[in-house]
Amino acid sequence: MLCRVGQIRRCAASLTQSINQVAAARQKHTLPDLTYDYGALEPHINAEIMQLHHSKHHATYVNNLNVTEEKYQEALAKGDVTAQVALQPALKFNGGGHINHTIFWTNLSPNGGGEPQGELMEAIKRDFGSFQKMKEKMSAATVAVQGSGWGWLGYDKESGTLRIAACANQDPLQGTTGLIPLLGIDVWEHAYYLQYKNVRPDYVKAIWNVISWENVAERLQTAKK
Repeated sequence: MLCRVGQIRRCAASLTQSINQVAAARQKHTLPDLTYDYGALEPHINAEIMQLHHSKHHATYVNNLNVTEEKYQEALAKGDVTAQVALQPALKFNGGGHINHTIFWTNLSPNGGGEPQGELMEAIKRDFGSFQKMKEKMSAATVAVQGSGWGWLGYDKESGTLRIAACANQDPLQGTTGLIPLLGIDVWEHAYYLQYKNVRPDYVKAIWNVISWENVAERLQTAKK
């Protein structure tokens, strides 16, 4: 009987370990596929930039986030608060990098550009006066980011209005400001330097030609629910 009980316990322990391994595997973050080729956004963003940006830079954020989360789970299991606190900057940086870039790729489209339509356009006119004024204000805020960071068009759920904000480094918009991200422009140098060198304003001007307003409109609809 004792032998049988011991066997059952070993089987249960093995099953629990397997379940935990499967759960851990499912929770791992992965690099999202693009819905367009690396060269599809040319001439506004060239293929070399897109390939490096997606397959190298974003992939690094994903890998580092998975490693950091694993260490954080270990610290939680041990009750090691000091280690948990020490890991917070890496979680914010790599987690933000993954969140921001995942949004960024869908904000872009080879069929983008032009002006938004419908409810999104009405909201822009209401909150900024005109589409052109919104573009000018967001472009100015994005170009003015010191060092590396992002320019954002976000939705303020509390007031029901659109707002423009800038975030440093890979700070995620919602976690930093509370705004729900609709449109982000990456102004880290890896996003434009190979093509635009140090002339950030030219890159920001060009990127409007590949903005997917359909995606931005869908994000607004989701944010309002």
